[in-house]
Amino acid sequence: MSKRSRRLIGIMLAGAMLVGCGLFYRHFWLIHPVGSGPAGRTVDRTLFESAWTDRPVVLLGLGDSVTDGFGASGGKSYFERLVKNPSDEFDDMLGVNLRAVMPNLEVHNLSMSGTTSQELVDYQLPRLPDVDEAVFGIVAITTGGNDIIHNYGQTPPHEGAMYGATFEQAEPWIANFEVRLGRILDEVSEHFSGGSAIFLANIYDPTDGIGDTINAGLPRWPDGLKIHAAYNQTIAAAIQNRENVFLVDMRGEFLGHGIHSRQFWQPFYQSEDPGYWYFDNLEDPNDRGYDALRRLFLHEMSRTLPAIFDPSRIRIPKTSQPARPQIDVSTPSETRSGPRQR
Repeated sequence: MSKRSRRLIGIMLAGAMLVGCGLFYRHFWLIHPVGSGPAGRTVDRTLFESAWTDRPVVLLGLGDSVTDGFGASGGKSYFERLVKNPSDEFDDMLGVNLRAVMPNLEVHNLSMSGTTSQELVDYQLPRLPDVDEAVFGIVAITTGGNDIIHNYGQTPPHEGAMYGATFEQAEPWIANFEVRLGRILDEVSEHFSGGSAIFLANIYDPTDGIGDTINAGLPRWPDGLKIHAAYNQTIAAAIQNRENVFLVDMRGEFLGHGIHSRQFWQPFYQSEDPGYWYFDNLEDPNDRGYDALRRLFLHEMSRTLPAIFDPSRIRIPKTSQPARPQIDVSTPSETRSGPRQR
């Protein structure tokens, strides 16, 4: 073989390797298939075949865009689906909603997209619906995520918009969140003098615990995972200290459905459904994510509410700790494989 032929073959092999690497990178980092069909866990539908109570009940939504349903198709936010099944509901969830088991249910959703935990205190707590002592309150809350991600590194970090902060900068803001969250939970509990159950979600992580915000199209943030973990630990502690507050482990449920959902070598890979559950803005769920979140809320509610209404039923002990394995964030990693395709 001539020297020229060997050189040509070498160039062709190098080109093929470059093309292969490009396709590999595109497949596992830039393309995020949503998938189709039901998402998340199975809810025991037999628990929804008879009424849990005939008491007057108020279902109240508080918090940010996740409870407000930003990014969801009409009627398909998690909060809406807690109450009413959409017309194209999946077969396994037909008739599985709170109105099926609470005939005297009244619904209020005070959540507002874009709000921080401080804005929940300022604008939503003053608008709590009037109730008397006969009413039982069921409250769904998502809050704290905007405190962390705003303003996406576009402004210097400050309380309520701490993106890019060091952990030392964020420590007093985390302490303030602890006080603020306690106020939210206690004021809501006191408002429902006839009793209440509060279902508080922790905060998910679209980077699947890796912390490579650059791959999500955002500036590098070395302490991001540590601050995120501190907020979730604050949420867990608040739940542990209150008998009527229950964890909705949104972080654990969404782990493996973020920007690394196709990467089969990761410990969080969900082989049965590696679909991407986030909306285009990265902050909110898409329709499949909202389906999974609806199922998670109903799962936690069906574990606890029937026994609250009827003490003769076996009550499953509450937990404030996530059920799924968590990623160690003591030494967060940062990879630089390029911006995420939106």
